[in-house]
Amino acid sequence: MKTETPLPSMPADSDFDLRVRAEMALAFEPSDPPPHLLRKSSPWLARRGVQRVVAGLVLAATGSGTVLAMRPPSLVRDAIEHESHERTLRGNAMDPQQMLARLGLGQTKVVPGFPQLMRVCDIEGHVAYHLTTYFEKGGMVTVFAFDQPVALKEDGGWWNGVHWRVIRSREGKPLLLVSSKQKGLSVAQFSLQGTAPPAPG
Repeated sequence: MKTETPLPSMPADSDFDLRVRAEMALAFEPSDPPPHLLRKSSPWLARRGVQRVVAGLVLAATGSGTVLAMRPPSLVRDAIEHESHERTLRGNAMDPQQMLARLGLGQTKVVPGFPQLMRVCDIEGHVAYHLTTYFEKGGMVTVFAFDQPVALKEDGGWWNGVHWRVIRSREGKPLLLVSSKQKGLSVAQFSLQGTAPPAPG
């Protein structure tokens, strides 16, 4: 025979319980649940974490695009690297008149500045005439003149710790100038072209 265990009796409601129950009854109607319980989950792209990741990717793509846009042509990059390897090299490995002819200064008798290095080099398969010279008001400047036609438009910028500029010789051939000082490029350009460069900006 089964013996029924008596259910424990519930304690009587205190005044606090009665007040809370009365307040809750007034807060919401029994048929209307709170609106936040029925709210739909936000779309995937509206989530804060996803928005931050997307914003980070956009910034990274913009930054790398800007760097690539500022990148000089490969021939300029190779010439700058070549110049950094031969920066401390000194000597005269060619006739100064031959160098002057390549620079478009065939009528001149003296190489511009105080020549530190004159030699023929190979840069990216192009024969280049390498002149490193010192200008008193501009510092050390390296000039590359190319024998074969090269696709370099007049441009300039900063790359790998040096300033560079492509100008045209008096004969219309491209000359690449490389210097650690921006002023050095202007002084060299004036010396090679005989005209002052346009004012920046």
